[in-house]
Amino acid sequence: MTMLDEYRKELDQIDESMTQLLEARMRVAEKIAAYKHDHHVPVLDARREREVLDRITRYAAPDMAYYTRTMYSNIMEMSKDHQRKAVQEDTDLVKKIKQAIEETPKVFPATATIACAGVLGAYAQQACDKLFKMPQIMYLKNFNGVFAAVESGLCQYGVIPVENSTAGSVNQIYDLMMKYNFYVVKSVKLKIDHSLLAKKGTKTEDIKEIFSHEQAVLQCDDYLKKFPHAKVTLCNTTAEAAKLVAESDRSDVAALASYDCGQLYGLNCLEEDVQDHGNNYTRFICISKNLEIYPGADKVSLKIEVSHKPGSLYNVLARFNSLGINILKLESRPIPKRDFDYMFYFDIDVNAYSEEFIRLMNQLEELTHDCKYLGSYMEI
Repeated sequence: MTMLDEYRKELDQIDESMTQLLEARMRVAEKIAAYKHDHHVPVLDARREREVLDRITRYAAPDMAYYTRTMYSNIMEMSKDHQRKAVQEDTDLVKKIKQAIEETPKVFPATATIACAGVLGAYAQQACDKLFKMPQIMYLKNFNGVFAAVESGLCQYGVIPVENSTAGSVNQIYDLMMKYNFYVVKSVKLKIDHSLLAKKGTKTEDIKEIFSHEQAVLQCDDYLKKFPHAKVTLCNTTAEAAKLVAESDRSDVAALASYDCGQLYGLNCLEEDVQDHGNNYTRFICISKNLEIYPGADKVSLKIEVSHKPGSLYNVLARFNSLGINILKLESRPIPKRDFDYMFYFDIDVNAYSEEFIRLMNQLEELTHDCKYLGSYMEI
């Protein structure tokens, strides 16, 4: 037997002892959980945790102190998870989620009043048509109006774009998410094909100004280089841009919008599919004032703020890993009026009916400075 084999055998013996000791520790944690439950004591005791971590750190050799503290931080998180599981104690948020699962209708509504930004012909309208069989659409001036209409109860739902496969996230939407209270109930990916639209008689070489939405401009960045002397003017939506061109008395303006918008507003299509990438998709979310969780909800969105301590974000990421939950998207956004403070948006792949999801949600509030659950939903 080589020295390496000897070392590995020694490690195996240590691992066996550590496994037995970890199980013994968890069994004692079960007893503590039962006591706390019987005496109405919360699972989390932050002061006790800090005392244990400080004591353990003092026991460790100087070069092992960091590893020891990290390991015990994870053990304590697992211990709290096991304690809740042992006494079946849920946080108020988890109770609300379970109630929503029970009370939400089993079929997504075929019709409802839905708020969208823009005018008739907007891409959001196409998203509504995919989400609802008979949508009753209320057009509002901008995204802020959509959020406000949903929060006030003026509309049952709102449909808004959150990200594009070419241009990335719609930053304005993520900033508005900090301002309003809402829940995501469904989402849809929509193929986006932009066309260059102009009034009858206008030629490509005549164009001096092009109207469109910021995201469409980003998605057609290379194409717009064909018009080095044309001014690009941003509008609230691409449909609004098409309507503006149609109503203008100028013959030197054009819009980047959908081909359907051209048909709707009587514009000529000078060129189709002008986006830089053919595989151009925008993801829209359907939001509601009330928490609704429909069957098939296998995607979760979260808004999380962590404390300014080393390892705070790591502890959150480690919990996803330990529960086998895949992170689909992680987006950071600056918090308004706070210098260099950031909020993190997560999209994660986990079913709303799974044990892993419930265990995660029972832990997140303790792991974070602030945690906002934005909903569980299905994407079509």
